[in-house]
Amino acid sequence: MTTDVASHLLPVFARIDLAFERGEGAWLIATNGERYLDFTSGVAVNALGHAHPHLVKALQEQATKLWHMSNLFKSPDGERLAARLCEQSFADYVFFANSGAEAMECAIKITRKHHAAKGHPEHYRIITFEGAFHGRTLATLAATGSAKYLDGFGPPMDGFDQVPLGDLNAVKKAIGPHTAGILIEPVQGEGGVRTAPLAFYKALRELCNEHGLLLVFDEVQTGMGRTGELFAHRWIGVEPDVMSLAKALGGGFPIGACLATADAAAGMTPGTHGSTFGGNPLAVAAANAVLDVMLAPGFFDHARKMSLLLKQKLAAVIDRHPEVISEVRGEGLLIGVKAVVPSTDLIAALRDQKLLTVGAGDNVVRFLPPLIVTETEIGESVQRLDRACAALSSGEHKQAATS
Repeated sequence: MTTDVASHLLPVFARIDLAFERGEGAWLIATNGERYLDFTSGVAVNALGHAHPHLVKALQEQATKLWHMSNLFKSPDGERLAARLCEQSFADYVFFANSGAEAMECAIKITRKHHAAKGHPEHYRIITFEGAFHGRTLATLAATGSAKYLDGFGPPMDGFDQVPLGDLNAVKKAIGPHTAGILIEPVQGEGGVRTAPLAFYKALRELCNEHGLLLVFDEVQTGMGRTGELFAHRWIGVEPDVMSLAKALGGGFPIGACLATADAAAGMTPGTHGSTFGGNPLAVAAANAVLDVMLAPGFFDHARKMSLLLKQKLAAVIDRHPEVISEVRGEGLLIGVKAVVPSTDLIAALRDQKLLTVGAGDNVVRFLPPLIVTETEIGESVQRLDRACAALSSGEHKQAATS
């Protein structure tokens, strides 16, 4: 598939020499006609697979009506989407953005402004956790705290105190006179599909109540069904004050959202925040269509059933190939396989078997199938993993890569 045409795209991605022209459900069809089983889902974005007929219809109909109108005017469809998200969650208000990073920026601003509006602008610091990933803007990079992402961009933005995930004593010690809130992912996706005990999240809620802090959940990756419920905080049993969404919210169309309670958002008055494209009619139509499908009876039952099936089958592969993979972790269909070999080698071997996966921290390979994945496709994915492990065990993959 290699071409001699020089790319004018900024070279910030190490792109695989593989291109696709169309998709069907859980499958992607490459430009050479080969079919790949897509267990990346655009990194947890295409939750309803590719070319879902209800989403296609919604976008086609909206495209003939209105593409953009500005937030200077009312948006009936946006109001409906916001009402549906609030009805399904803890929130009273929603702000629409274009990405997860933008949704997180809004969450950070709400957290700081909440205290300033109550007469305490000195409360601006947010406690975050090692292994987190919150976005690529300067503020969300500072919240992430990873040196490899921050290197070369000057001093990190002030206001974030990072502690080990699951260490409640460290959280307590980090709370000080300038603390405004605690920010956490229900499951760390980029960080290696890592989670803390449920009691930890409940303790964070209690600490926030005790100290007058806001609890912020980053559900950019875990939200919209990825962990078996519409939002991960449902199975955790803890309601945050603020929550960010994106990725699967539009089923592939760019849209992000920041949800908040009325109290948390009390400082967000006209002029305190905005977005030119946030709540774009096309994006809103896509997100409403996603909710139509996800809120239908039985949708999450199916996703949880597929999760259990995939975990069981993955465990069997570990038994057969302990020299290649050692652990299955995660919730719902956000599943990580801990590799013994370099995770990049396993991802490449899976790609040789026409199965697409994505890496994560802690030498983990993420399996992120669309939530509409079938039992047959789950079985097919595990057969391909089995073959990839066998190739790595025998050295065939390395020989193929160097020949």
